[in-house]
Amino acid sequence: MSYLVAADIPAEPAGVRFRALLKRGGILQIPGAHNGMAALQARAAGFEAAYLSGAAMTASMGLPDLGMITVDEVCFFVRQVARASALPVLVDGDTGYGEALNVMSMVRSFEDAGAAAVHIEDQLLPKKCGHLNDKKLADAHDMAAKVAAARKARRHLYILARTDAAASEGMDGAVARAKLYMEAGADAIFPEALHSAEMFREFAQRMDDGKGGGVPLLANMTEFGRTPFFTAAEFESMGYAMVIWPVSSLRVSAKASEALYAAIRRDGGTHNMIDAMQTRAELYATIDYAGYEALDQSIVSTVVPRGMPQRD
Repeated sequence: MSYLVAADIPAEPAGVRFRALLKRGGILQIPGAHNGMAALQARAAGFEAAYLSGAAMTASMGLPDLGMITVDEVCFFVRQVARASALPVLVDGDTGYGEALNVMSMVRSFEDAGAAAVHIEDQLLPKKCGHLNDKKLADAHDMAAKVAAARKARRHLYILARTDAAASEGMDGAVARAKLYMEAGADAIFPEALHSAEMFREFAQRMDDGKGGGVPLLANMTEFGRTPFFTAAEFESMGYAMVIWPVSSLRVSAKASEALYAAIRRDGGTHNMIDAMQTRAELYATIDYAGYEALDQSIVSTVVPRGMPQRD
């Protein structure tokens, strides 16, 4: 599939397509894709949306996830993932890159880059991974103002408000914040770092309006964090509409690269790692090399000059 002219590239805005996936029912499974290649592989595996993790983006740049990445740097990742896969992409917007006006600029920039959805969180800078200790929370009303700003700026972007309050303010604080953020205009809520099935169920139950119109919720199934392993079906049974695996693709890729470099250093070459590699044919199939080549040839044929033009 060449993204340049492919007939199956959607005409609808990414945010519209993201909403349609949620309206379909069932839990939307959104694997992390830390670059364009990973996004192509996610699509080939049958996924219908992708996630861009701030932790994965910064780690791929050799940086910690402390809110150091810029909007323009994130847009670089958004463009390659959305362009390569044509999937609607949910993007980690960290704390919004500033206050209300900064959030509005972020929303427009992400939309222009091709994002479908964004989540912003109620931490203060320097922010931390949601599963680490000693996170500092923003004032709930300041966060609500950011959500309102995002809502005002968006054209189609789906807006999720993430709250990290469960660790320091308990379930009461997390639920109160989430309800305030919904009132401010969030489309969905992302309760971060819940660490038991009971907590996930309680949060979902307390966010239900009692009229069959529960708030759409996102669950984070990150490895090596506070959340035990649950499957997508288990999260759905707890009342969640979306689940992300944010850094999994980066973790697996990084572990494979580590083994490769160790083997080259040990063996003086890559000969003992061939079986672990994607072949040239597999690579070209993944990136549709033949499709691009055929496209190029269909546009213009090379014309070889037959002789030097004569002077007048």
